[in-house]
Amino acid sequence: MIKYNLACECGNSFESWFASSSEFDSLLKKKMIKCIYCESSSVKKTLMAPRLTRKSNQILKKTKLEKNIKKQLRNFKKYIEKNCENVGEKFSQEARSIHYDKKTSKGIYGKATPEETSELIEEGIDVCTVPWPDDKSEN
Repeated sequence: MIKYNLACECGNSFESWFASSSEFDSLLKKKMIKCIYCESSSVKKTLMAPRLTRKSNQILKKTKLEKNIKKQLRNFKKYIEKNCENVGEKFSQEARSIHYDKKTSKGIYGKATPEETSELIEEGIDVCTVPWPDDKSEN
């Protein structure tokens, strides 16, 4: 979408949105763009200031988003630590034991290498890797 400032021969100006600049050109040729004040089709584009977003605003938004995601991950980590058992380096063995022996478990978490994780997934064991944020960094 693109917004144009338009001026009419009657001296009034107004704004209008178009799907693209080519759509504007096509509608103008067909005299389908009318002045909102006098219904004249003698309208033309006027000078417009481009809408530029400041890089600092983009960085600020990205920083806020990153902080929000890290906060959510920290909260998720606290939930996992409170409600699941940390099996540490024995994660692969425990996951297989639960899966194949049909053990009931309130849930486990721990560490596995990328190769171990791939093997578990290939075996049909539902696991996921979560990128825990550094506990020391609150930002």
